[in-house]
Amino acid sequence: MRWRGGRRSGNIEDRRGMAPVAGGIGVGGVVLALTGYFVFGISPQDTLSVVNSAGAPAQAVGERGIPDDEGGQFVDVIETSSADVWTQVFAERGQRYEPPAAVVLYDQATGTGCGSGQAAMGPFYCPADRKVYLDLSFWQELSGRFGAEGEAARAYVIAHEIGHHVQNLTGQMRRVDAMGRQGAESGAVRLELQADCYAGVWAARADEVSGGAVALGPDDIAQGLGAAAAVGDDTLQRQSRGRVVPDAFTHGSSEQRMRWFRVGAETGDPQACDTFSAGRL
Repeated sequence: MRWRGGRRSGNIEDRRGMAPVAGGIGVGGVVLALTGYFVFGISPQDTLSVVNSAGAPAQAVGERGIPDDEGGQFVDVIETSSADVWTQVFAERGQRYEPPAAVVLYDQATGTGCGSGQAAMGPFYCPADRKVYLDLSFWQELSGRFGAEGEAARAYVIAHEIGHHVQNLTGQMRRVDAMGRQGAESGAVRLELQADCYAGVWAARADEVSGGAVALGPDDIAQGLGAAAAVGDDTLQRQSRGRVVPDAFTHGSSEQRMRWFRVGAETGDPQACDTFSAGRL
């Protein structure tokens, strides 16, 4: 994957090495509406649900700008490339794209506008503060536990979370409750599959929009597909339960996640990503 010559906007808030400050968000009744996190070791019903948190850590204020390390710079380039792609997409519709407030890099746990964020959740997007949260140790989880190797697999994860930000801007998130938060045909699954498709849209357009500075070849798309397959509900359920329970799906099967990512990557058209109206997921 080509990315090192990509533009960097510095839309990174680096909280790594900062200890969470206790009690700033409130005790009890704190809602965690953490949309689109990769649920590893968390009950599936928590994916889009409201949960209580006692003594959630307050939001720290990290250093803003371009990180010094390569891992942080990679995230910066992918977020910036995504912003450039979605700026073009929105402009084609006569609209203005607003990037996420930041991509927050943190260690283990941090306060968010949605409550307490923890590394065990995997990367996630908080619609309340419009920030993406990422503990970079997740890359080891992605490759070691799930066998999704390579920079393109990591880029897919970031682009997926940016996809949730796009859904927040366009109002797609509000459609989830009307269609349910769990189950093979639920609104939650449709939301996640659309974010996968949006990640594919970024992959399709990154080369042209960046003037070749950020580009994914066929092997990179294959890496993205591999990551999508690795985090399918059926795959994760087989690993954790030994059986597949479609009624507990929150993100979609491996086949569905691959297929919708491929739709975006092959068309580059977000209009093709309307999973909420799709007869077949």
